[in-house]
Amino acid sequence: MSRYRGPRLRLQRRLGVQLTHLTRKRVKNKKKLNNLPGQHQYNRKKIRRSEYRMRLEEKQKLRFNYSITESQLFKYVQEARRIKGSTGLIILQLLEMRLDTIVFRLNFSPTILSARQLVSHGHVKVNGRVVTIPSFQCQPGDTIELKNKIVTSDPKYQANNTKARRFLPYHLAGSQKDLKGGIKRIVDRRDIKLPVNELLVVEYYSRR
Repeated sequence: MSRYRGPRLRLQRRLGVQLTHLTRKRVKNKKKLNNLPGQHQYNRKKIRRSEYRMRLEEKQKLRFNYSITESQLFKYVQEARRIKGSTGLIILQLLEMRLDTIVFRLNFSPTILSARQLVSHGHVKVNGRVVTIPSFQCQPGDTIELKNKIVTSDPKYQANNTKARRFLPYHLAGSQKDLKGGIKRIVDRRDIKLPVNELLVVEYYSRR
């Protein structure tokens, strides 16, 4: 299954959640966010959802927010099962410690898709070495910086990054001015702002 390339506001309304990683666009009207997209705009709260649909929607929130394929997410679930600890929390930590996610969280790019482009084009260094794999798993103590400062001087880059989030999560440290940052520790659950029930995601894949 390929990555989603359709309208992103419609996707947010379908899932009933703001996907901060995927797009900077927001559904301004909260009532509209609670209504499903389409001609009739059914209210989400008035529709009876099956248990399978609830598990599916939670899984889709993760997949679309981090812009990964179904097979990639399934591999993360399999890897999380092999690690000792809470499987749901480990899945979120694996996704948050991806290089493209770290670049996005350090405010080097406005969206996770643009962060992935920076990585794949060879503009990002990890511990002084260029890494072109967006799914590269970063570790505590790693330093991340942009190699090509000319990229950030582009007016288009500056315009897109003007509305980027300025608040850094507690597991990261860095400076957007110097285009350099680092990882202090593994991300905690409270630093992941996406309203998702990871236990339902684990339950969804346990039935496969």
